[in-house]
Amino acid sequence: MKGLVIRGSWNIFTVKPDTPESTGEEIPCRIKGKVLKGAKGYYNPLAPGDRVGFEVDPRHPQQGLILAMEERRNMFTRLNRLQKGTGPHRSAAVQVIAANVDLLLCVTAPSSPPFRPRFLDRLLMQAEIADIPPLIVCNKYDLSTDDPDVEERLYDFTRIGYPVVKVSARTGAGMDALRELIGNRFSVLLGQSGVGKSSLIKALVPEMSIRVGALNEKYDRGNHTTTISTMLEIPGTGGRTFITDTPGIRRFVPEGASPADAILYMREFAPLSGKCTYGRSCSHRTEPGCKIMEAVAAGVIHEDRYESFLRIQDDLGSGPDKPYREN
Repeated sequence: MKGLVIRGSWNIFTVKPDTPESTGEEIPCRIKGKVLKGAKGYYNPLAPGDRVGFEVDPRHPQQGLILAMEERRNMFTRLNRLQKGTGPHRSAAVQVIAANVDLLLCVTAPSSPPFRPRFLDRLLMQAEIADIPPLIVCNKYDLSTDDPDVEERLYDFTRIGYPVVKVSARTGAGMDALRELIGNRFSVLLGQSGVGKSSLIKALVPEMSIRVGALNEKYDRGNHTTTISTMLEIPGTGGRTFITDTPGIRRFVPEGASPADAILYMREFAPLSGKCTYGRSCSHRTEPGCKIMEAVAAGVIHEDRYESFLRIQDDLGSGPDKPYREN
């Protein structure tokens, strides 16, 4: 049999079979054998969106055994820094958040929690690396205080080619437009805790039982209400529409690029790659004739995006035991 992985935890993966008679059926499965071909080198072997071949477990007829994973069309990943022991034993691994993704929903809020465009810069870079179309979703827009800094950065994202939708899961404003954009696609919600990812799904499917969290008033940030990534089917959108809700991410380090290659995955930076006086060896920090710094001075590149670029470069070049920062 074949099916779709909708969630996984502790090496138990829930698979939705393809067969028409299995509508609504979900089968808990384990991987048959020790290693799944194609999954080596990743922190988690399977993720929502993966397609697998499986069979019924002869010892446990209500469970299944995963035999193989189909080749992934794409995957959205992150660098998951793991601590194994101390010192040189600390290591980093690649975590697959979702596979075979049609649309990446980068969720933010204008306030409560505070607007963090540099976090969006990181998600957008990873979307470029994975070649997945992104959509910036500014939720809680009913709480907007018309902060000029927020509006400026949202405008700049639009200027460089990223679509932005302003919505409110609480009032329903903009939700029809969002519903249309995700129709007949597999989308993934990504964002920091507290921006309202679960609230968006609740607004899309009011009858669905989803826990919605409150902000931690002391730190003005969200508490984790979603603990594992889970794929859900959204009815009434035309075709088959799936969306994966993910746990809030507090730190995100892009994966799949070197510090020198980071320039290739920021849209307004990429056309200038190799055109500096020192070519591809330019660090874009102090060198005379740097086209990136000239573009920042001319307003072609937003100075905040430039600061993001430098910090991402630092993170990509740091070891697993080095601290990293987003803000």
